[in-house]
Amino acid sequence: MTRLFARSALSTLLACCSTGALAQATETPAPDSSNDVVVTAQKLEQRIEDVPLTVTAVTQDRMREIGVNSLAEVALFVPGLRIQEQSANNPGFVIRGITSDSGSAQQGARVTLYYNGVDISRSRGAYQDLYDLERLEVVKGPQATLFGTAAAIGAVSVISAKPQPGFSGELLASYGNFNRTQVAGFINAGNDVLSGRLAFAYKYRDGYVRNIAGDPDVPNQNQGRVDQDDLNGQDQRGIRGSLRFTPNDAITADLVLTYDGQRNPGTAFKSRAFAPTGGQTGDYGYAELSGSPFSESVLGKRKLGLDRNVYDANLTVSVDLAPGVTFTTVNGYRRFDSLETFDADGGPAWYLEFAEDAKGDQWSHEGRFAFSGDTYRASFGWNAFFENGQQRVPFSTEEGTYIACSVATGFATVRGILNGAGVTTGPNCVAPNGTIPATRATGILTRGAATAIPYAAEFTNYGNNDTYSVFADGTWIPTPAVEITVGARVLIEDRQSGYSSVQPNSVIAGVSLLGTANTGGRKFEADSSFTAILPRFNALYRVTDQLNLYATVSKGRRSPIVQLAARAAGGVVVPNLQIVPDEVVWNYEAGLKLGRGPLTGTLSAFYQTYRGFQVSVTNNGVTTTQSAGSAKNPGVEAEATYRIADELSLFGSFAYIDGKIDEGGNVAPTFAGARFRLQPKVTASGGATIRLPFTNGVEFYATPSASYQSKVFFELPNSEAISQDGYVLVNLRAGVEFAEGRYRIGGFARNLTNRRYLIDAGNTGGGFGVPTYIAGEPRFYGVEVAGRF
Repeated sequence: MTRLFARSALSTLLACCSTGALAQATETPAPDSSNDVVVTAQKLEQRIEDVPLTVTAVTQDRMREIGVNSLAEVALFVPGLRIQEQSANNPGFVIRGITSDSGSAQQGARVTLYYNGVDISRSRGAYQDLYDLERLEVVKGPQATLFGTAAAIGAVSVISAKPQPGFSGELLASYGNFNRTQVAGFINAGNDVLSGRLAFAYKYRDGYVRNIAGDPDVPNQNQGRVDQDDLNGQDQRGIRGSLRFTPNDAITADLVLTYDGQRNPGTAFKSRAFAPTGGQTGDYGYAELSGSPFSESVLGKRKLGLDRNVYDANLTVSVDLAPGVTFTTVNGYRRFDSLETFDADGGPAWYLEFAEDAKGDQWSHEGRFAFSGDTYRASFGWNAFFENGQQRVPFSTEEGTYIACSVATGFATVRGILNGAGVTTGPNCVAPNGTIPATRATGILTRGAATAIPYAAEFTNYGNNDTYSVFADGTWIPTPAVEITVGARVLIEDRQSGYSSVQPNSVIAGVSLLGTANTGGRKFEADSSFTAILPRFNALYRVTDQLNLYATVSKGRRSPIVQLAARAAGGVVVPNLQIVPDEVVWNYEAGLKLGRGPLTGTLSAFYQTYRGFQVSVTNNGVTTTQSAGSAKNPGVEAEATYRIADELSLFGSFAYIDGKIDEGGNVAPTFAGARFRLQPKVTASGGATIRLPFTNGVEFYATPSASYQSKVFFELPNSEAISQDGYVLVNLRAGVEFAEGRYRIGGFARNLTNRRYLIDAGNTGGGFGVPTYIAGEPRFYGVEVAGRF
């Protein structure tokens, strides 16, 4: 019945309006253009239908209307965009099937995430809470001249609300099940010359996956001897201060300072092989993740979970030098440090206990001159981007348990001894009832000399990447109906990589348990430089005031990787350097945009070809990148909104994306024919916005919505065991506004039908032959209040 209700709800919404837009006007529109949507995707203010690119814009008001306030939630309503929040430390940004989620400091991003005009794409520092925004723009297709080299397949641009003259403020609060508590707001003050704005948000929620490890009221193995928290919870805070200085009509300067932090409990990596005490092995039941007894000393944190801090500073100055001539400089600094401890085996054994300690900083500077006239627009400029980071991965295990549970062929003889002594090994090292026969392994293998032998190791990768580029765009407007744009970016990259490891030999086995070469803490280094030219071509034809056609051809590129590790050669550990070639994509796209009037929207079709398609492979906790050869990616995207009346409008979106690695002629035949990971073939969303005014400034509002995604594979090569079938999520938000919208009280429900689904599978445990599974959010519901002045 739940499945039937969910499908019926979505079918009804999409029958009313097959596609929908989330974009709304970003400034008070003129009376004759109430449906105009203003974006800055091309670094200047334009109506969205006049931009010859596929762009979706979502304002803060629209997010609240639908009831979404995180990147992953917004993505459900944007065609061609998926954002996977395994944790705030490990988000996966997916545009048109291309995923950017590597935490290695040696690798570049594929999808650019911009915050107030500055690239923040390094994975462990990329996650950004959404509060007090002006809008969020999603630009699809390679856009090197606009968003830099990381925009290999598109960009997500987060634009915070700017200070305004006058005095105003807002406070929003909500409370729901799982102690879901959220408070956000802002206060704004100033005049036409100097104004300031202080905004904040705090979000807390108990974990929705029960963790019995350490619970004194429930039998458990508690290998870590730590009273662990429930999993997949949230403890997040952010604060932003903004200043705007406008000494005259020609100069505008914006300074934005932001802090974003998380203290989230652990991620629910749940194993199908290793049952918790009591024997419950389903993906959606309780878990028993107990960590390591040496978590604090070896991994850096006593409990499973994430400690993350991000500091960001941005200064943007725009100067009108002459009529039609503007100079803009955007400067940014971002620093992040994050420590996440996780139980990678997904069960009660002291087997695969890891942490990820990532640190980095980024400096960015861009200068851009823009020129505009009746028959032309042009811009040129330069950019310098410097990033320095490291990713340290410590590991803790117990030697006998590790050898008993491992499926590595190198321990086959030892496991034979254990089997002969009655100790089950491999995935059976944890009994079906959750007890751990493998804890006897050390005593058997040492003939009673020891009952437990702790083992610790670590490896660290480093990256120091500098990029310099110049770019230019020119637009010819021969008639008011035609615009033709040509542009290119020339870039030079200096990529420096480092690697070190401490991988001691096992007391029992006499070799490193992870099978990784031991540099003894010595740091190996390598560097290389690369150049590239990334062009784009766009054309726009205004058929009528309401209908525009556009076409684009553009080139994207993910940087080559100076992939450095270590290997043993003749009994000596030496650097193991691989230069993974760049991933090059050509994007061919055409579409139409309908603006103004009751029906607005976009329909686009694209075809992308890839050379040197880069894939990530994890073995024994170490993730490396390799080329899988060529790939193709055809697709169609659509979104629209239909305003039936002032009281009712319908919205929806649709995407069909069929990205696959080519069948023949690949350098890595293992991946031949595989679908792109994390990308459903079909996604759709739809909803209705209802507003019914009553007397005395009272208005009822409601927004039912639903989203659908088809089957998704979580890893390459594809595996049915590491996938999620299609599902529908249904949401509802409703309430009453008072005093002309100044005050609001209402309620919300997300995943109204309590649909069970997975947000990820495989993970680090999959690299050891024991994949783990992360359950998606259950039904969340609660009440909310808001007031503004």
